[in-house]
Amino acid sequence: MAVPLKNYEGEIVGTFEVLNKKKGSFTGHDEEILQALASNAAVAIETAQMFQGLKEHRDELVEENTQLRREVIDKFATGGILGTNEKIQKVVRLVEQISDTTVNVLIVGESGTGKELAAKAIHYGSSRAQQPLVTVHCAALPDTLLESELFGIEKGVATGVDRRTGKFELADGGTLFLDEIGDLNIVAQAKILRALQENVVERVGGNKSIPVDVRVLAATNKDLEEEIKKENFREDLYYRLKVVHLQMPSLREMSSDIPLFANHYLSQFTSEMGKGEKEFSRDALECLTNYGWPGNIRELENEIKRIVATCRRRAIKKEDLLEAIRTSVRSARQGEHSLKEVVAEAVEDLEKGMILEAMDACRNNQLRAAAKLGLSRQGLIKKMKRYGMK
Repeated sequence: MAVPLKNYEGEIVGTFEVLNKKKGSFTGHDEEILQALASNAAVAIETAQMFQGLKEHRDELVEENTQLRREVIDKFATGGILGTNEKIQKVVRLVEQISDTTVNVLIVGESGTGKELAAKAIHYGSSRAQQPLVTVHCAALPDTLLESELFGIEKGVATGVDRRTGKFELADGGTLFLDEIGDLNIVAQAKILRALQENVVERVGGNKSIPVDVRVLAATNKDLEEEIKKENFREDLYYRLKVVHLQMPSLREMSSDIPLFANHYLSQFTSEMGKGEKEFSRDALECLTNYGWPGNIRELENEIKRIVATCRRRAIKKEDLLEAIRTSVRSARQGEHSLKEVVAEAVEDLEKGMILEAMDACRNNQLRAAAKLGLSRQGLIKKMKRYGMK
């Protein structure tokens, strides 16, 4: 005796068959029992098939997620920081040294120098790479929303307000990147300091302390020491953030790498826009190299994107550049002067480094440090004053 197996939609997906009985022939009652068994079997089979399909889909998603995370880590690790200049290589070495630690980092530099890229390199090079990287653009948040954005808010604090999780909680186990931290008001600074000191946060309208494990990376284009003097920034928060100080060089300090950056973005944007291969002429590259780039890497990136979108020729010439870039020509004399400045700066960095090492080795004893450096104590004091060293 055989009966059909039907799925949820009533479609026949198979049969349920019994071959014999111990005694006698099949009856109508046997058929009813078999129909009931077939219904249960059909449900079990379809459920098993759905479960197997979901399991395979989940495995595919896990593999895809792992691959995407691997690509993100590869993209934002230090290999994603371009440049052969010593200043940017110094940044790369420091990022590699501090990535797999838990220390807070203060990243400083002009707008467009890649501070957020450095923060991503630190996070994705650390043991927290599998955990969230949460970014807060402090300058974009009004003071009225800043506290709830950072620490969260409880339901019912105001009419129509639902409970919301703050950025500190979202970053628990991972990294919190506070961009343009120099724009925070004093009240928010005090609350961030408490969160860093005690590793707890309290939502707006709440009375419960919530423990968080967060590594904080902060960035600013302001001189925070000057802001401290003006009483616009808390000194205790400054030193809490500045466990490691990372200085991002401006693009004009890395002019020899400008052709490298320009060609990198040219390749990237022609591929993204499907524009076919393009290349810079020599005079175009010279103009790009001689320009001061007040907007740094971000300005260069936007200029290359504009060129790719508007230039139809394969060869990108001087006339394809913006007028401000075309007319920025550095004379040979200016080039010689800048070379002298570079040498003077290198000598200053070397002397400052030697003084710091000597003072550290001699436990800040100026007399012993001066003797170690082959200077008189007065000579050492003069050099320290000249370099603004305390």
